Amino acid sequence: MVRKPVVATISKGGYLPGNVSGKLPSMGDQEPPGQEKVVLKKKITLLRGVSIIIGTVIGSGIFISPKGILQNTGSVGMSLVFWSACGVLSLFGALSYAELGTSIKKSGGHYTYILEVFGPLLAFVRVWVELLIIRPGATAVISLAFGRYILEPFFVQCEIPELAIKLVTAVGITVVMVLNSMSVSWSARIQIFLTFCKLTAILIIIVPGVIQLIKGHTQHFENAFSGRDTNLMGLPLAFYYGMYAYAGWFYLNFITEEVENPEKNIPLAICISMAIITVGYVLTNVAYFTTISAEELLLSNAVAVTFSERLLGNFSLAVPIFVALSCFGSMNGGVFAVSRLFYVASREGHLPEILSMIHVHKHTPLPAVIVLHPLTMIMLFSGDLYSLLNFLSFARWLFMGLVVAGLIYLRYKRPDMHRPFKVPLFIPALFSFTCLFMVILSLYSDPFSTGMGFLITLTGVPAYYLFIVWDKKPKWFRQLSDRITRTLQIILEVVPEDSKEL
Repeated sequence: MVRKPVVATISKGGYLPGNVSGKLPSMGDQEPPGQEKVVLKKKITLLRGVSIIIGTVIGSGIFISPKGILQNTGSVGMSLVFWSACGVLSLFGALSYAELGTSIKKSGGHYTYILEVFGPLLAFVRVWVELLIIRPGATAVISLAFGRYILEPFFVQCEIPELAIKLVTAVGITVVMVLNSMSVSWSARIQIFLTFCKLTAILIIIVPGVIQLIKGHTQHFENAFSGRDTNLMGLPLAFYYGMYAYAGWFYLNFITEEVENPEKNIPLAICISMAIITVGYVLTNVAYFTTISAEELLLSNAVAVTFSERLLGNFSLAVPIFVALSCFGSMNGGVFAVSRLFYVASREGHLPEILSMIHVHKHTPLPAVIVLHPLTMIMLFSGDLYSLLNFLSFARWLFMGLVVAGLIYLRYKRPDMHRPFKVPLFIPALFSFTCLFMVILSLYSDPFSTGMGFLITLTGVPAYYLFIVWDKKPKWFRQLSDRITRTLQIILEVVPEDSKEL
């Protein structure tokens, strides 16, 4: 079910030609009636691009538990400095990805750039870990937050049953998968609506916080940098918490081929989104500290709810609903973007062929979307998701650092490469150095989780040689693989890209 990939080399065209070219038809291409090509359409405008980034980045973290940074930085002042620093660092990473996305005009994000610079082995390991662990686990975690907070208004006086949370969560995951399978346009429109809900939720916190500041409630900012001394070993964990809250700025690069005028819209969408998110996050944390002390924040598992109960009275019941919508938006944006990563990886021969096929009428990568459903459900009803994600936090930022380091490599290896958008060299240098430094430091601060994550990631190496390199598989295996692919094509009504619509 997995094809042997084309060997990755630096091509003069600026991107790698995989098994399928991936080229979208131009507006001038004419097809006979009833013979329209089955491709992913360019339906992501600037507004939709901004909504995908904001709608994916702003999830549950800023509303539920920002205490991770406070725990590991030791003081209110340092926590605010860290929130700001992580925002700036995320912007640097996003700008670096904007250069990569406008130079290498293929969808797939991290995977595509690693394939371009470092070759197929590292690219396969990246998508292997993303498919099996990171994306199903991350989707399950954010979905559990959705399930918990959508039920919160109905269980004010008692604890919400865990089974109820998981059942509602399963429904939410299924709705997101169906939505992304049915229509790119509707998924994008709903993402725009959910983005406005997220920004409204942040404003519900920021505005009362500003009023509190005007009234002189600044007692929690006095001696802001006093408290526990910042522990150097805690910085990687604070870094992971902060960057996790900002994670999602890279998702637009997963769908480059579907963005209208990507050379202009990708950098614009990234800059607009990250400016809004960083200012919003810092002001939200400032608002928290106008009402909640550092000690109280560390004791709270839902800071936004604690804050709203103190200042908003009965209106505080609306906050869990906004948090749930925020989580739903993150689920939708994440599934929308990451399904394109699997689609591209399949197109390059690193995942089963069926994942690179498109629905003949809806023009969505249906198999690449629904493959996440059973894996996410397994994660949802399995054990400790948070520990599993901690194992793999280092892998995410290790590969991020490598991708941006690859940008620097391409600057010297391919100086004549067409770069419509170009960032100063210190930006990718600082971002990649910080990511790799924090990953190395985490080996000392949390050797167990980092070591487990390293071992899980390494399983991708034998998998690569077994499924990709080894091309002398038994005849019965190849026949079974072909039969399964044909059967799934008929059931799902999907065909390879650039086929003619029936």
